[in-house]
Amino acid sequence: MATQDIASTAAAPRFAAVPNLPPPDAGRIRELAGLVERHAPQEGICPTSIPRLSAIKLSAPSEELVHALHQPAVCIIAQGGKRVMLRDEVYTYDASRFLVFSTDLPISAQVTHATFNAPYLCFRLDLDPAEVSELVLQLGPPAVPRAKTSRGLFLSKVTDGMLDAAIRLMRLLDSPEDAAMLAPLAARELVYRLLRSEQGERLAQVARTDSHASRVLRAVSWLKSNFAEPLKVDELARDCCMSTSSLHHHFRAVTSMSPLQYQKQLRLQEARRLLLSEGIEVSRAGYTVGYESASQFSREYSRLFGVPPSKDVSRLRDAGGQ
Repeated sequence: MATQDIASTAAAPRFAAVPNLPPPDAGRIRELAGLVERHAPQEGICPTSIPRLSAIKLSAPSEELVHALHQPAVCIIAQGGKRVMLRDEVYTYDASRFLVFSTDLPISAQVTHATFNAPYLCFRLDLDPAEVSELVLQLGPPAVPRAKTSRGLFLSKVTDGMLDAAIRLMRLLDSPEDAAMLAPLAARELVYRLLRSEQGERLAQVARTDSHASRVLRAVSWLKSNFAEPLKVDELARDCCMSTSSLHHHFRAVTSMSPLQYQKQLRLQEARRLLLSEGIEVSRAGYTVGYESASQFSREYSRLFGVPPSKDVSRLRDAGGQ
């Protein structure tokens, strides 16, 4: 899909910096790739028998940008490459680095490097906020200054310790009798190593109850559950124990958008799902997600997805989207 599909971001993309760390061990990367491929029996995201753990495989680059609300997770590419877009920010990564979502974010993504003989392979572990908070409490105050940015999405280089924990977790898929006891330990170790990584403080921010990032998460949670409702930012700020100006500032710092823009993304992504999965009429889809004006719905849909709703649905169905 062409770049106009994210035309709601007028500024030029900013590429996220990656710390200059030693490359991960190639043998560990190959082992993780083999495990992911073995436990991804089909194309796409394959949930496993271990809770919150998925193996992802694609045998060709994505022809279309995939728009989704991505939940908190750590993603480690074992083979291939991908780019993730959060409005005007582009995060490009491969088998040398990992990507963390510390909060739910509406993103666009595209696999850029994959072939039939060398498919894109990715390890994904969804993060448990309670587990992250518990580890942050146990680790105590950060040994380094608190992160200068609160962005809920960041890249960093993979460490051998992280790979070891990910590999042990994947190996347990072959030992179901051991997985119930040992998988939570391996997952916990991986989260621990995330928190101890160079940018781990950015994940820790959202787990501290006294932080602005944690209050933003409360706002995000409300928006996820009530995106079709009229948004009263003053009331939302009060419910999150923030002033309206503080909520706007810190919400944008975490998500790169305002609460209203975030709500708009949720509405449009849900409308697209309704159009494709349930086949409802365009006007009904807009009304269902909270739009009172059909023309405004069509205009904002076109701005995000590149084409009006009816043309988008026809195009995706013709391409095998349903």
